[in-house]
Amino acid sequence: MTTEQRPLRADAQRNLERITASAQVLFAERGTRAQMEDIAAHAGVGIGTLYRRFPTKEALITALVRQRFQEFAAIAAECEHITDPYEALATSMRRQAESIEGDAAFQLAMMNIDNFSWDGIDEDKSALNAILSRIIERAQAAGAVRADLGVEDYGMMMCGTTATMYFMHGEHGWQRHLDLVLAGLKPS
Repeated sequence: MTTEQRPLRADAQRNLERITASAQVLFAERGTRAQMEDIAAHAGVGIGTLYRRFPTKEALITALVRQRFQEFAAIAAECEHITDPYEALATSMRRQAESIEGDAAFQLAMMNIDNFSWDGIDEDKSALNAILSRIIERAQAAGAVRADLGVEDYGMMMCGTTATMYFMHGEHGWQRHLDLVLAGLKPS
């Protein structure tokens, strides 16, 4: 929520929470084929309530992605306090990946990044990147990760993990992918 927005009434907040929870469930089941009418019915709200808050499916997906970036920033802030600099970075990546394991809407948005509406997400992404930059710089100063690792690489690595998560399952799924990525971060 931006600073310009007023707090929602309690019933409106409950409706919003039901809508976003239902959207996550239905996007996980159906991908982008999930229909707004089905999301409203699943949430137990009228279609007008849904469309007043989210005029398009893209606006709803954008809101879900913003929630994820805010969650990622909270995870990174917690991980920043881990004593071992490498573990701070690795734990942040693992926990963020775990948080989106069943979130097909987020996974699809990250794989379709060029066609995705980033309205309002830059603020959330900047907050996340500020924390990640500190984590990466601390790990570099300790000699725990490659000197050429940048915060923009973090996003690229997480998008790769997200794509693996969406397309691969089983013993060589996203966890293996992330393990290989993390191993590649260590200096030669």
